Amino acid sequence: MKTYETIELTLFERSATLTLNRPMVMNAMNATMMKELSDCFATLKKEPAIQVLLIKGAGKAFSAGGDIKAMLNTEEAFDMEEMMRYLKVMVEAYYTLPMITVAAVQGAAAGLGFSLALGADIIFADEESKLAMNFIGIGLVPDGGGHFFMTERLGAMKAKQLIWQGEIMEAKKAQELGLVDYLAPKGDVLAMADQMIGQLLASPILSMIETKKIIHAQKLPMLQDVLTREAAAQSRMRKTADHLEGIQAFVEKRQPKFEGK
Repeated sequence: MKTYETIELTLFERSATLTLNRPMVMNAMNATMMKELSDCFATLKKEPAIQVLLIKGAGKAFSAGGDIKAMLNTEEAFDMEEMMRYLKVMVEAYYTLPMITVAAVQGAAAGLGFSLALGADIIFADEESKLAMNFIGIGLVPDGGGHFFMTERLGAMKAKQLIWQGEIMEAKKAQELGLVDYLAPKGDVLAMADQMIGQLLASPILSMIETKKIIHAQKLPMLQDVLTREAAAQSRMRKTADHLEGIQAFVEKRQPKFEGK
């Protein structure tokens, strides 16, 4: 099995665990993690015995999203389009995995990290976790299929409004909205997710996977279109004064002053 720099993949007899592993930066996703996730999902597609995948974060968070501090590095500005290409490949591979995916969220799941969680078939969240589709706070649009996954769970109108608000939600509210399937008492999210995995593996899971394949095959062209549009929009937003102000305010821990430019 391959070893990775930013993630860990552990295979068991019929299940696997994928751990986002940059705990010192709350598992923020950089270009390396996106490449490694793409490779990981491609590897999993070649493991027919694996029927359930658990996705979790190392340390205190699931994932704080994209690595915002890296965005301030002007030397990396030219890499934005390349990163969006990695992201498109990653999300398509994730969405077409021939297994049931379970996300176990603790701490923060924000921005791209929230998109990754929302792409799972079943989502557990610690009752004290915080979830946010908060790209708006730095003058960007959701990526990683965030528009697609939010719309799938909420419908177009509610998805649009929540994306615009960029609210940091308590786990209970996220569950009430339908963005989270199960709430876990503090500290119990992995135990609850493991219990669900046991139930899945004791079910006629091949039938369940076939249902996933049928539904996802119908929806895949829409997801691919969303990913293409997100990449183009993100490239445009990246060049705006509002985006630069948003990330500078984030790093300086102050309220941004947006001017619609």
